[in-house]
Formats: sequence, C-alpha cells, structure tokens
Amino acid sequence: MKHKNLLNISFFLLILNLSFGQSYVGHSIDNYSGIQGVIYNPSSIVGSNLRVDVNLVSASVFGGSDYFGINASDIINSNGSFDFEEDSEKFSSNSNNFFLNADIVLPSFMFNLTKKSSIGIVTRARANFNINNINGELYEVIADDFNSDEDFDFDSKNLNGTVHAWAEIGLAYGRILMEKPNHILKGGVTLKYLQGAGSVFMSSPGLQGNYVASTETLTTQGVLNYGTSQDFDNDDIDFSNLTSGFGLDIGFTYQWYKERENDDLPTYKDPYKLKVGVSVTDIGSINYDNSTVNSYDLDATVNTANYEDDVEDFLDSNYATVETNKAAKINLPTALHLLIDYRLTKKWFVSAQADLSMVKKGSELSTSVLNTVTMAPRLETKWFSFYAPLSFRQYGDVSFGGGIRLGPLTVGSGSVFTNLLSDSSKTTDVYLGVKIPLYR
Repeated sequence: MKHKNLLNISFFLLILNLSFGQSYVGHSIDNYSGIQGVIYNPSSIVGSNLRVDVNLVSASVFGGSDYFGINASDIINSNGSFDFEEDSEKFSSNSNNFFLNADIVLPSFMFNLTKKSSIGIVTRARANFNINNINGELYEVIADDFNSDEDFDFDSKNLNGTVHAWAEIGLAYGRILMEKPNHILKGGVTLKYLQGAGSVFMSSPGLQGNYVASTETLTTQGVLNYGTSQDFDNDDIDFSNLTSGFGLDIGFTYQWYKERENDDLPTYKDPYKLKVGVSVTDIGSINYDNSTVNSYDLDATVNTANYEDDVEDFLDSNYATVETNKAAKINLPTALHLLIDYRLTKKWFVSAQADLSMVKKGSELSTSVLNTVTMAPRLETKWFSFYAPLSFRQYGDVSFGGGIRLGPLTVGSGSVFTNLLSDSSKTTDVYLGVKIPLYR
C-alpha cells in the first residue's frame, strides 16, 4: 500500500494540532491527578490523596511549529475559510521544525498495597511526529505543489523526520523509601511492554540547491534516505500487526514538612510545604526488522511542472535510488522532568517545572518532546482543582492557559489564552479526561 510521505503528512498534522491539540499541562502535578501523575513521575503513585484511581479514557495532543504563526481566533471567526498559506504568519528559515505528540490513555488503574507502597497498570496508544531542520521556503513550495512565483536558494543541514505510532502497557510500582519527621522520599518505576505499529523516517546530512520559478526547475545536491517499517501505512495505522519492545519510566519525589502534626499519620493527611520531583520517562526503543529504506541521489536538475502532490512519486520518477531492507531501531522520546511545588496555604500552590528532551536534536530514527519550562499557580481541593500555567517553550513561544479538575472530569489547555489572543502563536495544546477517583 502506498505510504504518504513525511512532507505531505507534516501539513496535515499541523492542521490537526491547530484544530484540537491536547496536553496535560498543569494537571499532571495535581496531588489528585492519579494516573496522569504516574505518567509524569512514577513515584507519585505512592502516598497520594487517592485510594484508587480508575482512568476510563483521556486524550492528549501537543503540537506546533516554528514555521507557522497562527491566531486561533482568526480560524474560529473565519467560518471555515481560513487559508494557512495566505492567512498565517510565516517564519521561514534554513532549519524550521514541526512536531506533534499525541497520547491516549486507555483504561488504567492504580491502588494502594500498603501504607508505603502502591501499584498500577497503565495502558496507552501514542503517536509522535518530528521534522527537524527543513528549509522553510522548500517546505512551502512543496506543500503548495511548486506553485510559486519566487526564486530561492536552500541549504538544510541534518534534515531528518520521523513518524512513530505504538501502544504500551505499563506496570507501575512506587514505595516510600525514607520517612522522617520532616522528610519523605518516594521512588517509583514503570516497566513498559511496547507494541509498535510502525514508523516512517527520512534523513539527509546535507540538502542544498535552488528553485527557479520562471522555468519551474528544481536543482538539488545531496542524498536523501527515506524508509518505512514493514507494511506501515500513515493513512490507516493498523494495530493488528505489532512489533514488540520494552521501555522504562523512573522517578523520585522528596517532600518537606515544616511541622508534621503527627509522625504516625499517613503522608496524605499531613500537607507538605515543599515537594521536589525528578523523573526520566520513555527510556527504550522498538526494533523493526525488514524495514525498507530508499537512498536517493539528489544531484540533478528536474522539472516540477507535473508535480502531483506526492513527494515519493516525484522522487521515484526523477532521481536514481538504491533500495535496501534492514532493521530500523526507533527510539522513544526520552525526556527529563523536574518539579518544584510549594504550598502557599492549605489549598493554594505554586509550581515550577521543566520538561527537557534527552534526545539530541536532529537524531535519526527518533522523536522528541518540546523543551518547556512552566510556572503555574494552583487551587487544589478534593473535588476541584484549577490551574493557570504560564509556559516558556522551545522556539521562543510563550503560552498561557488554564484547566480544571471537577471530580471525574478534567479539561484544559496550557495555551488557550495565547492561542486566542496572540497574532502568531506557534504551539497549542488541550486535554480532556474522564475517570473514577476514589479519594482517601
């Protein structure tokens, strides 16, 4: 079956994330977040304010680009007539980037084993997408089927992109490692069995050339490697033919208590003054045997007049290629998470957190998260929480949003206000979840 290429799907995915992006920004550090907190840091499973947490379903997508700048209110008010090519602000460079991280948490649960240990099962379906270091003008002219009236030169270094879809089931365990009158240390780990649905990937160490509009000719120099895992189709991702792998999340949380009322009380009954957390998530990879990789020699000048919206057909028709079958090891989007959470009063908190990719930018056969630093005040009670996160995101984007937890329902966005008010917002996210929480 024909595979849709990375450049084509990049535009589709960008439209997708601008329509209904989702993420757990602000919610994951709530002491009542349950399963979503375990995904962020496995040690949060123990000593929480929940006796049992059953996640029915929750969805999260986080995406954007440093190429497009969008005012979401213009899209809403356009009555469907918004044109990305005409109405969006563009920030073209020799190294533009596109990204999308999608996560659906399927039925999952956690519960306490003893006063000092807890366990849980977390099931998820996920998809990550990255294109790194693509020339913005080249991307635009391809997305516009080479209907451009302007000449341009391009020189992209370490161009690469990866689409990866997989499912996972994780066994999470947490334990209180140290308990002193004013200090508690918790540790947790999630062992994950991965089921890869497949991947599409491309890379070029150096791609340069020029486009001449008057003659509709594209001159290029370099090599492009384009590959797919066996039988993978972006248009119809099939989770019936899966490839196995293993992953790991690990985390620790330290809590300081200014004055514990009673050393014998469970930790959830004594409010901490300060919490510090560190975790590393998505350690691991999935190995796809019999992947097909085409290596294209791009040293040529070709006519683009007959281009028909399919880069793969265009490459096959105009450039010499060598096809090989080999294993492709796709790395998970490994990330480091740091958290400081300070209790102002009994119900009011303020937190600072950093989410940092541990995958080197431009790494082949890998996807990554967006580097983000977030500060958020939070009102937290048993049945209700409110978050107002302010995030400083990679590529110079500043995002401000809000979210609520109302019993079993959680909904929000870390960027809703800037998406609506900014003339050129580069990232977006929204999250939604339904669960059955059983409080202490």
